[in-house]
Amino acid sequence: MKAPYRIAVSVLLALGCAHPGPSDAPSPTPSAAAAAPAPDGVRRLPIETPAGIYEVWTRKVGDHPTKKVLLLHGGPGASHDYLENFADHLPPEGIEIYFYDQLGSGASDRPEAPELWEIDRFVDEVEQVRTALGLDDFVLFGHSWGGILAIEYALAHPEPLAGLIVSNMMASIPAYNRYADEVLKPSMDPAVLAEIEALEAAGDYADPRYVELLVAHHYVDHILRMPADEWPDAVNRAFEKINPDVYVPMQGPSELGASGKLERWDRTADLARIEVPTLVIGATHDTMDPAHIRWMAEELPHGRYHHVPEGSHLAMWEDPETYFAGIVEFVEDVAAGAP
Repeated sequence: MKAPYRIAVSVLLALGCAHPGPSDAPSPTPSAAAAAPAPDGVRRLPIETPAGIYEVWTRKVGDHPTKKVLLLHGGPGASHDYLENFADHLPPEGIEIYFYDQLGSGASDRPEAPELWEIDRFVDEVEQVRTALGLDDFVLFGHSWGGILAIEYALAHPEPLAGLIVSNMMASIPAYNRYADEVLKPSMDPAVLAEIEALEAAGDYADPRYVELLVAHHYVDHILRMPADEWPDAVNRAFEKINPDVYVPMQGPSELGASGKLERWDRTADLARIEVPTLVIGATHDTMDPAHIRWMAEELPHGRYHHVPEGSHLAMWEDPETYFAGIVEFVEDVAAGAP
């Protein structure tokens, strides 16, 4: 299946169709053996929620006594798949990493329980995952929606954190929406933008034409800057696995701004409360304003900014050398006690 078709199918699933998952029913209480790591580092962890106990998928790669990073993927409702190249760049540098599919995503259970798709419930889930994995003095990484979740976790549970990495995420959804309206949309061909906005006004998010326009005029410019038929398999798999039951209520159906539960999320006034060393990563062509992300580093008490000049939202694939060099340096500094 060629990438453009795979992307189109994935977006259609996210915006208008049902998506089957590993499990809709609560998982039985797992035994200790069930929660033990498999030879490939995979563990399914029980998570207590208001709707019952479910399981989430995790995988450990690498081994180090102090340099440990837990990875929070974006979406909401995507999967760890598009972060798979972290295994090629961090463990070889002596950094232990943990992939993790959030509840409702990827290989984790997918309960039909809309009351679970709330920020505070996800924060509690991350804390349960951290506890189950035995992580203390660790670095929490979050990309896109994962960056929102990482910021919220750092505000709620600062004690176990040694460091924080927020990648390709602004500290305010209202500011992101303004950037989309004032910068991203005006940069598009006016006729294309008009057609996209007409389809959105009609609610035709699942129209194949809507997807076609997004891929050709937005995704390849601001999500991953390479021809769609050359997108890595890991990225295509992540798109295919997006769970619309999580994504649409939280993000909203439009790809040119947020309108769901996250629409009013804003932590710009709270950045000064995050006292752990924090790395924020921006990219020139991102959907997220790199100037705002640079500003975040100035507001954080121990913030630093890392820029990927040729990158967009998935900068880890466009310029992995630059992207991961900043992460490796930061994790090593944190391990050495540097602010």
